[in-house]
Amino acid sequence: MITPLAAKDAPARTKPSNYPEPFYSIVAGRRKRPLGDLFGLTNFGVNLASLTPGAVSSIHHHHSRQDEFIYIIEGTPTLITDEGEFRLEPGMVAGFPAGGTAHHIENRADSVCVYLEIGDRTPGDDCTYPNDDLKVTSIDGSLIFTHKDGSPY
Repeated sequence: MITPLAAKDAPARTKPSNYPEPFYSIVAGRRKRPLGDLFGLTNFGVNLASLTPGAVSSIHHHHSRQDEFIYIIEGTPTLITDEGEFRLEPGMVAGFPAGGTAHHIENRADSVCVYLEIGDRTPGDDCTYPNDDLKVTSIDGSLIFTHKDGSPY
């Protein structure tokens, strides 16, 4: 039997990010609690994420095959997309279909932002970063980080 628990009590990831430097440092202040992994979910991931003031959720990106969804629980982060900036509040949601607009969240407020992020785990997903020299490819469950020209980090 799988025992329910309070999401805030779930253990945080031991490694805050898989990004190579200089991108690893950009997401300092981000904390993720991988909720779906606790229950053995393999088709999609669910994270309870938090951003300290000034922190960002990720590098500006979009996925080739993965859909993403966020639900704001606490705080007032700013969603940045290729279509503009949007101030979010608790209870607001946003979704990002595969192949859609690039996006990320910035916490420009003076308090912590907490949100759920949900994404599928479609094999062969490529993650593209239009503003940075970074590309991430998923191969057999492993993430491969390269420069846009294909050379490794």
